Amino acid sequence: MSRASRPTALGALAGLLSAVLFGASVPITKRLLPDVAPVLLAGLLYLGGGLAVGTVRLLAGRRIVEASLGRSDLPRVLAIVLLGGVVGPLALVHGLRSVSGVSGALLLNLEGPLTVLVALTAFGEHLGARAAAGAGLVFAGACLLAVPGAGPADGTQLGGVLLLVLACAAWALDNNLTQGLAGKDPWQVVLAKTLGAGTGLVSLGLILGDALPTGRVLAAALILGALAYGASVLLDAFALRLLGAAREAAFFATAPFAGALLSVPVLGERLGALQLAAGAVMVLGVALLVRERHGHEHTHDPLEHSHRHVHDAHHQHPHPDGMDSAGPHAHPHRHAPLTHAHAHVSDAHHRHAH
Repeated sequence: MSRASRPTALGALAGLLSAVLFGASVPITKRLLPDVAPVLLAGLLYLGGGLAVGTVRLLAGRRIVEASLGRSDLPRVLAIVLLGGVVGPLALVHGLRSVSGVSGALLLNLEGPLTVLVALTAFGEHLGARAAAGAGLVFAGACLLAVPGAGPADGTQLGGVLLLVLACAAWALDNNLTQGLAGKDPWQVVLAKTLGAGTGLVSLGLILGDALPTGRVLAAALILGALAYGASVLLDAFALRLLGAAREAAFFATAPFAGALLSVPVLGERLGALQLAAGAVMVLGVALLVRERHGHEHTHDPLEHSHRHVHDAHHQHPHPDGMDSAGPHAHPHRHAPLTHAHAHVSDAHHRHAH
C-alpha cells in the first residue's frame, strides 16, 4: 500500500467497522424495547457510549494529540447533539416498534444517500457519475422496502418507515456537521454528543415517568451503547475526517446488511423476496460507491486552521518555538496557494470546483 493511499484505506476500515457495530445493534435494540421505554433506551445507549469513550480517553491521557474544540465550534456541536443524539435515536427507537428488524435495518441504508445529497448540495463535496449512480441504487433499494407487503407478513407499517427516514435525515445532517469538525479532536466531539444526548434523554425519560430497567437489561443497554454508540461513533468520526462525508456514507451504508443478517438469529425473522431484491440492489449501489476513484489537477486556496497533521505535500510551514514537529502534532497554521495533481477525496483540504 502506498503512503498516499494509506489514509483512504484507514478511513475505509474505520467506516466499515463503525457500520458493522451500529448495524448489528438494530435487532438487539428491538429486542430490548419491550423492557425499556423508547426515550429511556435511546438515552441509555448514548450514555453507555459516552462512558466508554470517556474512560478510554482518560486512560490514554497525553498520548492523544489533537486540536481542541474552540468557542466558535459550540453552535455546530449543539446542532450535532440535537440532530444526531436526540432526533435520530428517538425516531429510530419509535420507528422500530412498527417495522420488522430486517426492514428496519435495511431502511437505515437511506442515511448514506441522504448524507451524500447534503454533502454535495450544501457542503461543497464532489462525487463522480459512478458514485452518483450508486447512491441512486441505494435509494431504489430503500424504496422497495416501503412497498406494502415487502416482508413476509412482517408487520411493517408506514408510520414506522417514515420515522426511520426521519432518523436517517437527522443523521445525514449530523454526519456533514461532524465532518466540518474533522480537524478538531474527535474524542471531544463524540463525548459532547454521547454524554450530552445521553444525560438529556435519560433525564427526559425519567421526567416522563419511565422506569429504569432491571440490572441485567440496564447492563445490556449500556454495553450495547458502548459498542454501537461509543466505538461506532468514534470510528465514524475518523472516517469522516479521512474520507469526507459523501465517501464515508458509502462505507457506512453497509450497516443495514449487518443488522438484517443478525435479525434472522436474534429475532427469528426471515428474508422475504422483496427484501432480498432490495438488498441486492443496495449491494450493487454500495459497490459502485466504493469503487469510485477521483484525481485531477486542482488548486488549493489559502487556508488557515488547526488540526492534527504531519509534514506532507499539504503541510510545509514554520512551527512555534519548542514544538516537536517530527511526529503528528497540532497547531494553527496557514496553507499557501498550491496547484498539483493527485488522487484525493473531499476532506478538509479538498473542497474545490470541478
